[in-house]
Amino acid sequence: MKFRPLHDRVVVKRVDSETKSAGGIIIPDTAAEKPQEGKVIAVGPGALGEDGKVVKLDVKSGDRVLFGKWSGTEVKIDGDDLLIMKESDIMGVIE
Repeated sequence: MKFRPLHDRVVVKRVDSETKSAGGIIIPDTAAEKPQEGKVIAVGPGALGEDGKVVKLDVKSGDRVLFGKWSGTEVKIDGDDLLIMKESDIMGVIE
């Protein structure tokens, strides 16, 4: 990928959601909600602290993360649908 996020921005690719409900009903794409889970593709160098030093991010490329339903900006880079969001929009890392 030829994109480098700046400051505390993170590039996330959504993971595919389940197409069946718990009861076995198949959910069509038009009715399914967008997943709130993704894989971190790229991270920026970090935000500037009050002392002028760069504060590194807590997430790294390859992490599986949870984020808010309306978080980030949807973009298409190299044919992939991705989200660009601030690290503060990420709720946590799935380990």
